[in-house]
Amino acid sequence: MSSIAALGHLTRDVVAGAEPRPGGGVFYATRALARLGADAHAEASCSREHQAQLLPPLEEFGLPTTWHESSTTTAYSFHYEGDKRIMSQDAVGDPWTPQQAVEAAADATWVNVCALARSDFPAATLAALAERGYRLVIDAQGLVRTAALGPLVCDSNVGDALHHVTGLKLNDEEATILTGSAEPEGLRALGVGEVVLTLGSQGSVVVTADLIERVPAVEVDGPIDPTGAGDTFTVAYLLARVEGAEPVEAARFAAATVSSFLAAPG
Repeated sequence: MSSIAALGHLTRDVVAGAEPRPGGGVFYATRALARLGADAHAEASCSREHQAQLLPPLEEFGLPTTWHESSTTTAYSFHYEGDKRIMSQDAVGDPWTPQQAVEAAADATWVNVCALARSDFPAATLAALAERGYRLVIDAQGLVRTAALGPLVCDSNVGDALHHVTGLKLNDEEATILTGSAEPEGLRALGVGEVVLTLGSQGSVVVTADLIERVPAVEVDGPIDPTGAGDTFTVAYLLARVEGAEPVEAARFAAATVSSFLAAPG
């Protein structure tokens, strides 16, 4: 039985005007799961047109991987200004249906829902996964982003999606969209048992019903490419929780993992 299933769209990313490269939450989640030796499998989608370009780099990470066809490949173009990512959504893949997601999750106990836009995993799909007993961890970016093309459009119209989620990772902008502020105390109103507010180089804050605790980031010397750092944090946190760590301990492990990944090339 797999402990973790990572589900999501592969993307064609254009970073600072360079040639397109593979990306997406499922790509970076799978990379992290493989490096951490997790008992996991990956379920990734893109169009048939881009399968030969995007799927082999994912398979090279070495986890069991299944491709799902989408009529369109999700695509982004972006650059960084410090911790801030300036991003355009150039194409959006097909929604994952309830049946498709449940079959893809297979025998896992936890599912890393690697949503990139709200349309990727509709509330009905999240509900179907939760009803089958899967524990879902999701990044709030995949809830607040609409499917509109062009500069990212985000809003708080997430419906009842959070009712089906065990763990939520979000940054200060996403917290403000969902609750009106990035104050950790307000995140309890989301009704999610475990929330981790990530603040880039300022670390993170773990919020549960019983505690609010800040976890410092682990510094990285030299220039870095932060693409995928959020996905790596989520996966490391999830893996630590699967292995029995409490939320704060899991966040500390995630911070150390992100630092080690950013410091290592590739």
